[in-house]
Amino acid sequence: MDSKVLVNIGAQRFDRIREQKAFYIDKTDFIREWWENGSDVTLVTRPRRFGKTLNMSMLECFFSNRYADRGDLFEDLSIWNEETYRQLQGTYPVIFLSFANIKATEYEDMEYKISKLVADLYEQNSYLLEENLLSKNEKDYYESICPQTRGAVTAGAIHSMANFMQRYYGKDVIIILDEYDTPMQEAWLSGYWDKAVEFFRGFFNSTFKTNPYLCRGLITGITRVSKESIFSDLNNLKVITTTSNQYATAFGFTEEEVFKALDDTGFGEEKQGVKAWYDGFTFGSHPDIYNPWSIASFIDNGGEYDTYWAGTSGNGLVNSLIRQGNALVKSAMEDLLEGRSLTTELDEQIIFNQLNGSASAVWSLLLASGYLKVLDLQRVGEFKKKIYTLAITNMEVRSMFADMVKGWFGGSTETAYNDFVKALLMNDVDAMNEFMNEIALQSFSNFDIAQSASSKDAPERFYHGFVLGLMVELDGRFQITSNRESGFGRYDVMLIPKDREKDCAYIIEFKVHKPLKEKDLAKTVANALNQIEERLYEAKLVADGFEPDQIRKYGFAFKGKECLIGC
Repeated sequence: MDSKVLVNIGAQRFDRIREQKAFYIDKTDFIREWWENGSDVTLVTRPRRFGKTLNMSMLECFFSNRYADRGDLFEDLSIWNEETYRQLQGTYPVIFLSFANIKATEYEDMEYKISKLVADLYEQNSYLLEENLLSKNEKDYYESICPQTRGAVTAGAIHSMANFMQRYYGKDVIIILDEYDTPMQEAWLSGYWDKAVEFFRGFFNSTFKTNPYLCRGLITGITRVSKESIFSDLNNLKVITTTSNQYATAFGFTEEEVFKALDDTGFGEEKQGVKAWYDGFTFGSHPDIYNPWSIASFIDNGGEYDTYWAGTSGNGLVNSLIRQGNALVKSAMEDLLEGRSLTTELDEQIIFNQLNGSASAVWSLLLASGYLKVLDLQRVGEFKKKIYTLAITNMEVRSMFADMVKGWFGGSTETAYNDFVKALLMNDVDAMNEFMNEIALQSFSNFDIAQSASSKDAPERFYHGFVLGLMVELDGRFQITSNRESGFGRYDVMLIPKDREKDCAYIIEFKVHKPLKEKDLAKTVANALNQIEERLYEAKLVADGFEPDQIRKYGFAFKGKECLIGC
């Protein structure tokens, strides 16, 4: 390999990559590992852009009789070293479907897109109609499959196709389904989750459970959707998640593979920089896994560092859950953005109905999606519960989260937010009030639209989102913490300057107006300032050597979307 090697970014067809002699790291050992494992149906979850689709295409090219006599695609790769597997290549009927493009805001549109996908499969195999294979009723059924097909007919269509192919070829069928959970995430975000569950339960049962024509099934996706949701009847399912040891190096690049690729392409001196930016993924007990998209993009762009993987599409669900998350979620995100870790229980099954109300479910999703990594796993207590220590995966992901937070204050609100920060640092209370009211008016609903949100917890959601915004805006200039102990209580927000000669320290207390106890917002501000004094929130700063004139104290009072700031 040399620095001019073709890097086909985003290429997902194994045959094209091999024919182009493009950049490719040999993952064909996955074929052997999967085949010898022998499971009827396997679900493998990995973050997006980790080579799932390319590996599924590789399996299709290897097993499908459409690729008979295409052993040239595998020459010089590890799987071709064994005669047994050379004889196996191109000998099975294969059905390969991908739900990657099944994205819809309405249930009817989702069902149409899946029906269209199935109809295309029937069209591609129309040769089955040309033989005396099918009865008249079966031919009528075959020709009835179209994009307008709905419900149980669509759900059972793959089962029927497997029947036809098995009879035609005299061999059971391998069924591959890629990105199975894409339409489910869209269903949850768009509010038709229950309808989607009913459809997919029937689809998976018919395709992978009650299918006597199935040889092997392989399903891939980002998340492990709870068995109770869609896999309730699928007791023959082998689940491989990011914490499983099986197939640990089959998806993503190992450090050895990455460093060799850097040497071969002339970027060997960038190994430590690449490690800082793109390392950090751990699958099973195998650390130092790299995202293929980022590494290929880095090489293709001449060694330029950027958020290649984290900057690609597909962050909508993560963005929504963090933005709408409760105070626990946002305060934990503050720790993570500061480079600290999070200790929590996890259930790797994603139960979408619990995502709004369960912080643990949010961390499970972030881990499955690749945004968090496992630093440590402990078994504790009588029942040996798994306790995970998690951290942000790497510099690229941290940059993505920073951009995500900035997006919460997008457009004119972002300008107001930036102006507010400038006014805060200049101690201009009048300007702070002007800009803060504009921010609250336009952004408050961003932190109050979760299904579990109430008007009571909306201000708390807002202020933690506001604090995350401060952390991004003032990154490197201040250490920013919230809800920490100091004196005789817990302050809301504290900004500790990195350069004491240049900046003051700040203590901010948030309070919601209580009309039965406080005449107006001015009284609420006064109560916030009194709390700072009475509970000695400045104790930590004084202990760290700050003089009184180096500490600024602000009370923020909220009444609906109206805000008043005082000092």
